[in-house]
Amino acid sequence: MNNVSIEQEVKQYLERSGQRFVDNTAAFDVLDFTILIGESAVFYLEVKEKRQPYNPANWPGFAPEADLFILDDLTVRKCLGYAPRAGVLVRDNTQSSYYFFSVIDLALMPRLRVNRPIQRNAADLKGKWLVNLQNGFQADNLTDAFAHLNHYVQALPSILCEWHPCYGDYVGETIGNGGIVRNPTHWESDIQATR
Repeated sequence: MNNVSIEQEVKQYLERSGQRFVDNTAAFDVLDFTILIGESAVFYLEVKEKRQPYNPANWPGFAPEADLFILDDLTVRKCLGYAPRAGVLVRDNTQSSYYFFSVIDLALMPRLRVNRPIQRNAADLKGKWLVNLQNGFQADNLTDAFAHLNHYVQALPSILCEWHPCYGDYVGETIGNGGIVRNPTHWESDIQATR
C-alpha cells in the first residue's frame, strides 16, 4: 500500500492540510499526535498499521484474519488517559484501507484480550487486544478518516450526554432488551430518593 510508515504518512497529511498538531511519535509515554482542532479543541491520536496477514495458528479465533487487528493493551490504556478526545487510526496495508476507533469504541466494542509471552532480558508478558476492524470506521483515504475524526469530536456532546440506547453497532455483539418499561413514576421516585 505505502512504502512510508503510517506515522510519516499522517504527519505529511497533517502538514499538507494545514492542520495544527504536535508530533509525539518519538515519545513512548504519550499518543503519537496531538491535533489542535479549531481554537481550543484537542484530539489525541495513536497510529498503527497492519503490515501483513496474521498467522491464525498463533492467535485464538476471534475474527476472520482479513478483519483481525492486534492492538497493544498499553495503547488502549494510554487512550483512556485522554478520553474522550482520543482514538487509534489503523492503516491496513493488506486491504489498502484505514480504520478509526474512538476511545469510546475501544471501551465498548467486543474484543479478546490475551497475554503474549515475550523473551527479552527475562521472560515477560505483553497484553494484546484482538479486535475486528469492521468495528472501526472504515475509510479509503486519510481525508475521509480525518473527516470522521472531526465528526466524532463534534458529536461528543451528543454521544456523552444525549444518546440513551447502547452506543455502537458492533460486529460480534447482539444487544437485547432487559428490565421493565420505565415510566414517569419511576423517575419521580428516583428524584425523591436522591434529593
